[in-house]
Amino acid sequence: MVYFFRKKVVVTNEKKAPDSSKADYDEIMSLFKRCDVNNDGKLSWEEVKAGFRRLQSRFPAYRTQRAFQMADANGDGYINEAELDKLVTYALGCYQGSVKLRLIN
Repeated sequence: MVYFFRKKVVVTNEKKAPDSSKADYDEIMSLFKRCDVNNDGKLSWEEVKAGFRRLQSRFPAYRTQRAFQMADANGDGYINEAELDKLVTYALGCYQGSVKLRLIN
């Protein structure tokens, strides 16, 4: 406990997940699924890059490269359904605050 100006401030190392994290997860998941324009069930480099553009990323190519490094476990150059969870988790970590405010329809 730390006292600043006679007010008790409790310092903890626990981070509470916001209530909207599940909604943000679902929103990003559906965003990337909509980016699969050829409906082959996997996301190519350009499709993932288009997803980061919709999230208003300043550097969508960089985000795409990092996403493939993190999510493409088998190294085939595509993000399939099994790897999509890692992609969404990476995207959530990149953007603080509400994802809905960032989305471009």
